[in-house]
Amino acid sequence: FKYYNFFAGNLNAAFHKELIPIRAIALPIGISFYTFQSISYIVDLYRGTISVQRSWFKLALYISFFPQLIAGPIVKYKDIEPFLNHRSVSFEHSVTGLRRFCFGLGKKVLLANTLGYTVDAILKHPISELSALLCWTAAVFYTLQIYFDFSGYSDMAIGLAETLGFKFKENFDLPYCSRSVREFWRRWHISLSTWFRDYLYIPLGGNRKGSLRTILNLLIVFFETGLWHGAQWNFAVWGLFHGFFLIIERLLPANQGKSFPAKLLSHVYTLLVVCIGWVLFRADDLSMARQQLQRMFLPNGQSFWNFTEIVD
Repeated sequence: FKYYNFFAGNLNAAFHKELIPIRAIALPIGISFYTFQSISYIVDLYRGTISVQRSWFKLALYISFFPQLIAGPIVKYKDIEPFLNHRSVSFEHSVTGLRRFCFGLGKKVLLANTLGYTVDAILKHPISELSALLCWTAAVFYTLQIYFDFSGYSDMAIGLAETLGFKFKENFDLPYCSRSVREFWRRWHISLSTWFRDYLYIPLGGNRKGSLRTILNLLIVFFETGLWHGAQWNFAVWGLFHGFFLIIERLLPANQGKSFPAKLLSHVYTLLVVCIGWVLFRADDLSMARQQLQRMFLPNGQSFWNFTEIVD
């Protein structure tokens, strides 16, 4: 459903002829999430860490639970199993859940959508016509937009689940406060990073088989993390980009600086890496990402302050 045309298109391009026809395939809504949730159930059952769920209704409820079906978080069966069998709905939990839902809705509608409107207004113009400042503005605004958008959806899902008697784990923990890319991935989309850790990184050997194998495992995991987000090369490069910095951080001595300048520098470094990564993520393709990054860091004589491009 999601990757047929991606692999067919790349194979056809490699051989300069249509070996596999491109098809118009409708993508089932929520497939990225309920596929991973089904895998976690099957693998945990195989490992013996959970017992089989003999109720078709309860298993279907887990896989198709509507609050988080479309945008996450990814819920492992072992985390939700107690609530499938025994849960209670109370006025207190309903109020808390609705409050959390409203916060998430505010993040999405008031902040993410407003930021997104500005980003779209800037990037609808050819990159060659934009100033460096506008390219930076789009990058920073999108960095904020995607956080408020995704964490807002997670808040709504967690809140809705709580009103129905389910307790979900947190999916975001102030990721932009991180002082390393490694810390960022412990705070960003926690359900996805822990899923890849438990069901791909550790089974591949994790960091138990030497440095070279650890590097290979990280590259595989982050390549797959990128492709999970979408069947385009810019997503794969975004994943590998983050994987590269995780590898560098593992190879370099741990930063022991506790002074304010050291903390500030590490924080700025992390935000810069993440912001550049979001340029790759947001771009329509790698060519657009390259042009925007080139304009951000190499203005090439263009006016840095020119805002007239987006005045309609």
